[in-house]
Amino acid sequence: MAAAAAGAGSGPWAAQEKQFPPALLSFFIYNPRFGPREGQEENKILFYHPNEVEKNEKIRNVGLCEAIVQFTRTFSPSKPAKSLHTQKNRQFFNEPEENFWMVMVVRNPIIEKQSKDGKPVIEYQEEELLYLQTLHLQSCDLLDIFGGISFFPLDKMTYLKIQSFINRMEESLNIVKYTAFLYNDQLIWSGLEQDDMRILYKYLTTSLFPRHIEPELAGRDSPIRAEMPGNLQHYGRFLTGPLNLNDPDAKCRFPKIFVNTDDTYEELHLIVYKAMSAAVCFMIDASVHPTLDFCRRLDSIVGPQLTVLASDICEQFNINKRMSGSEKEPQFKFIYFNHMNLAEKSTVHMRKTPSVSLTSVHPDLMKILGDINSDFTRVDEDEEIIVKAMSDYWVVGKKSDRRELYVILNQKNANLIEVNEEVKKLCATQFNNIFFLD
Repeated sequence: MAAAAAGAGSGPWAAQEKQFPPALLSFFIYNPRFGPREGQEENKILFYHPNEVEKNEKIRNVGLCEAIVQFTRTFSPSKPAKSLHTQKNRQFFNEPEENFWMVMVVRNPIIEKQSKDGKPVIEYQEEELLYLQTLHLQSCDLLDIFGGISFFPLDKMTYLKIQSFINRMEESLNIVKYTAFLYNDQLIWSGLEQDDMRILYKYLTTSLFPRHIEPELAGRDSPIRAEMPGNLQHYGRFLTGPLNLNDPDAKCRFPKIFVNTDDTYEELHLIVYKAMSAAVCFMIDASVHPTLDFCRRLDSIVGPQLTVLASDICEQFNINKRMSGSEKEPQFKFIYFNHMNLAEKSTVHMRKTPSVSLTSVHPDLMKILGDINSDFTRVDEDEEIIVKAMSDYWVVGKKSDRRELYVILNQKNANLIEVNEEVKKLCATQFNNIFFLD
């Protein structure tokens, strides 16, 4: 599944719109040191796609990128340009090794409309290309390798309330094909196949949700549209779709996503609607173009119920937390991943955002976790690795039945047997003895 161009809008000219998705215009690698003199420019180019582009155009494009990088160095000598946004294109620059530059040029999605006099009008969707911006390689760690899903822990009764809510919404809004429900950026329920939900979850948590968090922190997530007749006061709002339901000219454009079916891809509109910390994703067939009336109806049906449900989840979660008691900081920290249901859990990460990974352990320990994971990927059998790291730490990796557990223990004078016993205790209390290696 991948995010693509926005869907067709409403209005009298909607039927005449043509859509063109993002396209890779070029990808090339160059080194300015390889062709320093005039007439040697072609020597700079190590790779160029598409290859059939005329030689002078290749040289011109590489020269332009070189000029952009050099120009930005005057403002930031140690951190030259990473990307350039124009109306038509986006260019991405990466220097993996000194003087070796990789450049990708991507055309923005296009909507071609017919004006009243019949002439085509080109409209570039400059803000629709998002996904590449979420790949912050400098902050990637073990969780990015797994690409897992963090699930929100809930009691059975609250989970049944959510299931009942989803059933009611799919019945009321009968054009909805799939639904997903998240709370605090963690997944509670999904009607998508696992691999599709994995990619959608990554898009939501690293791109869509972070874009909307600043207004919430500023206190602008307040009850809205209460003045409309018959509209209950609630906190619901669209994260994708119309910004203002009171505006008769509001555009009902939604991102398109593609999900896997048996033999092809299914094209869908993605409607993301949020109330407080709860977010629900409705996916509808891309051939259906939601109208402003449909968006208003969805808002009036979903908004009040989702607001109440978000409050219930928060209250029940706090009750369960109090009942479990406030346990003191354990001597160990762990990262767990299940390849079968993509569930991940980390007590190592204090905060994991697209651009920053704040962990409660030393970066060298995180590198050791990556090395252990690399060893695990080389063999299919169950395995256990124990490493004495730095002066005070032990690192343990266990792989069993497509599950992986990484434990960091701060026990300066412990020996191998004592470390093994501690990990056994952790498995017994946290993971119901699913790791059977001894």
